[in-house]
Amino acid sequence: MEIQTLQTPVEIIINAGSGAGDKSELVESLKKVFDEHKVAARFSLIESGDDFEKTLERIVESDAKIIVAAGGDGTINAVAAKLVGTDKTLGVLPMGTLNHFSKDLGIPQDLEEAARVVCENHTTTVDVGEVNERIFINNSSIGLYPRIVRRRIRQQRSGYSKWSAAFWSSLAIFTRYPFLDVKLRIDRKFMERRTPLIFVGNNEYEIHSLNMGARQSLQDGILSVYVLHRTGRAGLLLLALRSLFGTLRDAEDFDEYFTDELTIDKRRKQKRVLVALDGEVVLMNAPLRYRILPRALRVIVPKVENE
Repeated sequence: MEIQTLQTPVEIIINAGSGAGDKSELVESLKKVFDEHKVAARFSLIESGDDFEKTLERIVESDAKIIVAAGGDGTINAVAAKLVGTDKTLGVLPMGTLNHFSKDLGIPQDLEEAARVVCENHTTTVDVGEVNERIFINNSSIGLYPRIVRRRIRQQRSGYSKWSAAFWSSLAIFTRYPFLDVKLRIDRKFMERRTPLIFVGNNEYEIHSLNMGARQSLQDGILSVYVLHRTGRAGLLLLALRSLFGTLRDAEDFDEYFTDELTIDKRRKQKRVLVALDGEVVLMNAPLRYRILPRALRVIVPKVENE
């Protein structure tokens, strides 16, 4: 882990749609933190996707060495994807609903505390996942989950709240219960599966404790792959209950693999497949080629005691 002096202004991109509250007040409170640490900070409050992309491109091409993503995992993914393999450093201000990436890095969920972490500028490098040249910092999946997310987004555009839209979308998709017929290549082994869901994680996910869904490390250089067996709706419900009580490793409803690369192809002629990347959904052409990019992203994290 490195400690670097801040020489150029820190660029902060704030997703106006993330979190609640007045964003102008948020900017003022964050400015105070950076001023206290004598760190120059430039803030960009982004309202739309087009503005976000243009602003991000401008900032990445600037002399800024630290670019801070203020938003949820989707926002952080978008910024991180531009910084992978560069000499620029990612800072994180968690403003989403779940904030998986920041939690796994140990970043405080209080925004002012997270801003102090950025000012202290303790850096390390972490792995990222890639599928068909698209980056993910947390996970990617095909099958049930991206279908639910796509339907949820449509419901939200119709006026539903996020959680209400998620509930009704999940109910609709589970009723249809679609399967995927896929061919997998893992560690030079080939297999065929009929499955409702394949989940690919950037490093290993906890699936057997009350800390389920967390990662202990983002530096082990592996993808964790979970392939759900062909099971009915009752089987999915049982799997969900096992997850609540931390007994997923005892379940026989999915296969678990660890690898540095994975290929997923569809067995049918239709090669287009919905893919979820850190909660965002895109349409890709199969085969899907996953790989881990070890230590490809430089990121600011809290200083660990006794380092």
